[in-house]
Amino acid sequence: MTASTPRRAVLAAALAAATAATVPATPSAAAPAPKGAGGAPTGGKEVDNRFWYAYAHWQAGTHRGTVANAGARPGLAIAVPVGRTAYADPHTGKKSTWEYATWTSPVHRPAVPATEAIASWNARTPAGTWIQVELRATYTNGVAGPWYVMGRWASGDGDVRRTSVDGQTDGTSTVWTDTLALDGAARTSGLRIRTWQLRLTLYRRPGAPLGPVVWLAGAMASDVPDRFTVPASAPGAGAELAVPRYSQEVHAGQYPEYDNGGEAWCSPTSSQMIIEYWGRKPSAAALAWVKKEYPDPQVCHAARATYDAAYKGCGNWPFNAAYAATYPGLAGVVTRLGSLTDVETLVAAGVPVITSQSFRAGEITGAGYGTAGHLMTVVGFTAAGDVVANDPNSPSNATVRRVYARREWENVWLRTKRYHASGKVVSGSGGICYLYAPCAPNAAQLRALRTVGVL
Repeated sequence: MTASTPRRAVLAAALAAATAATVPATPSAAAPAPKGAGGAPTGGKEVDNRFWYAYAHWQAGTHRGTVANAGARPGLAIAVPVGRTAYADPHTGKKSTWEYATWTSPVHRPAVPATEAIASWNARTPAGTWIQVELRATYTNGVAGPWYVMGRWASGDGDVRRTSVDGQTDGTSTVWTDTLALDGAARTSGLRIRTWQLRLTLYRRPGAPLGPVVWLAGAMASDVPDRFTVPASAPGAGAELAVPRYSQEVHAGQYPEYDNGGEAWCSPTSSQMIIEYWGRKPSAAALAWVKKEYPDPQVCHAARATYDAAYKGCGNWPFNAAYAATYPGLAGVVTRLGSLTDVETLVAAGVPVITSQSFRAGEITGAGYGTAGHLMTVVGFTAAGDVVANDPNSPSNATVRRVYARREWENVWLRTKRYHASGKVVSGSGGICYLYAPCAPNAAQLRALRTVGVL
């Protein structure tokens, strides 16, 4: 059902040590974001988004061999490489020489002193190119952390293996696959991330005429309180979007090299549904490697295109958003939302939402399963406000559409703490979601994205 169980289980154990198994006070909902380009702070108390994507954004920061490109979709590219380096791919044993250039973002001070940060990026990486994304935090005690690698990424897997980097820590914070999180002792002492910077390194084969282009990069920082329950939101107007329906289960046993096959492909299956909702689809040439007898070959392709060789799964959150953005005109980010009211705002503007949640069997009526981490797509709401979800953990495409009780679903999605069937306290996602939308949104989509604090 999920490609995220191992990593989430480790993170849960680390964070659970920071809190007693009691029900904390619940927070107030985050306020809407102020308007303005460049991912302005949300103005709320829990989540702050900052993404660079405009020409003026790319002109800022520190360039070492990079240049800001104007045009319909501004981006960051290599102008003159500043050096060469050898990279030994830990997953293939192959060692190659690459030329590179770097861009370091301005220092961003989030509106919320944070306990976690998750980077997102959108890029084009032609054959013979790849990128590295790093994040550095400065804590509220004034100490600067190290540059953490948040991803080594390429859209294909012919040159390097797409990978997170395990084992990164400075004794205050640790990178858990895609999430930079303060360690338990630091969290409980009140230490927080006060500022952060992003560094992008663009690589290409020496002398190659083309390099990677980064269209969007940034991070979501958050300090979501420990909570077993959240306040219920009032239902809004019902609406439902016509999102394609794909089951991960029809791919069970296929391509076990990608996280043991389709039974674990909740994240790429959800991503593919939304990509196709926006009218995009892989070409016949891109799907030529998939066995002809397999249904919905684009789901197999999505699994391969999101696979994290270190994590050994397809559930790396930013890798999924980056995959979506490889399709023309699409952008993707990972963030947190504050309530189902935020989701209703997006759905009303035509933007479906992929959400991450974990729950015991029986906690969501009608689901019929429990999971340590699962992605599904919210495509609408009933007139009564219940959630209409395309749940890839379904036996067939025809059974993917589900209706789940609003209160059960919202609490499961937004909580950060929950009880395992054994009674142990483990983690919840705290409102994590993927948002995929046109890189040039219409007026209604722009208003919705601003209202929920993404732009």
